[in-house]
Amino acid sequence: MYKRPPLEGEVRIPSGCAISAVISKDGNRFCGEGIIKSMIPMHDRSNGLGGGFAAYGIYPDYKEFYAFHIFYNDNSDRIQCENFLKDGFEIVKAENIPIKKIPEITNVPLIWRYFVAPLSSVLARLQIDEKEYIARTVMRINTQIGGAYVFSSGKNMGVFKAVGFPEDVGRFYRLDEYAGYMWTAHGRYPTNTPGWWGGAHPFALLDYSIVHNGEISSYDANRRYIEMFGYKCTLQTDTEVITYIADYLLRKQGLTLEETASVIAAPFWSTIDKKPEKEKKVYEFLRTVYPSLLITGPFSIILGFEGGLMALNDRLKLRSMVCAEKDNMVYIASEEAAIRAIAPNVSQVYSPAGGEPIIVKVKEGKF
Repeated sequence: MYKRPPLEGEVRIPSGCAISAVISKDGNRFCGEGIIKSMIPMHDRSNGLGGGFAAYGIYPDYKEFYAFHIFYNDNSDRIQCENFLKDGFEIVKAENIPIKKIPEITNVPLIWRYFVAPLSSVLARLQIDEKEYIARTVMRINTQIGGAYVFSSGKNMGVFKAVGFPEDVGRFYRLDEYAGYMWTAHGRYPTNTPGWWGGAHPFALLDYSIVHNGEISSYDANRRYIEMFGYKCTLQTDTEVITYIADYLLRKQGLTLEETASVIAAPFWSTIDKKPEKEKKVYEFLRTVYPSLLITGPFSIILGFEGGLMALNDRLKLRSMVCAEKDNMVYIASEEAAIRAIAPNVSQVYSPAGGEPIIVKVKEGKF
């Protein structure tokens, strides 16, 4: 018997991945239970091959130290990596990251956490600042020490990720026991790359973290350019390069968040031509100097950093993103349902235009 194909609206086709973020503009710290809850309505946007969270303000007792979160294949890899770290850092604390064993999360690697400070003698010998030394250290471990992967390296923040649905990953890492002033989350639906622990989002370097919904068609051009400046893309997913682009533009090049957005989601030339003369010159400069860092393809991203976040769609807005506010809280997610799961009475619900950055910062001195 003939069976007609389903009509539009009768089939749910996830537009690849789910993202969510919550931030307190007053710098008030709150537990991770809410961000986990926000991911549940977006369950079908993931397929269980990756989930993760980034949390800011969670290590107040060690806020002056860099927190390395590292996956190991086995103890021999851990010993090799620790010996390497001891040559360049003071290690003030080393421990297993606490987890709760659940049946939904399997094939668990060794997951360790280190609070470290670069040795001043090493920085003086290399004549670089500590952030550059941290970035180089992360690249070296991830490319030269087999079986070791640094997936978080900022101060007073941490990334927690795994192969699994995000709500299960949150329980696995016991995130309801942490408190931070900002949380971001991701549920992965990999299309062109494998699902593995290192490939789950967020991706992070120093205090920058990225969660991303979409697909980067410009990945090879972006990767070839950024690797000229010491970055190494080894994690088998296109999203990794966005993190390094953000670090390069913001930390190394000293661009503002708005300028960074105008590089990676640059306006069309026809749009630039219509800008007032002063703005036009800025846009022309950015597009001319950084053409290889324009990210093409559908995307919505949330960039986390110390003291705030930036949410951004591609310039054609090919991926969904919804924002809302209530009191001192700002919520961002792929779907409004995710926001109302934790803040049912939010006001000022809106969707940013393509290429329009939404920048939220914590009040000075509150984080």
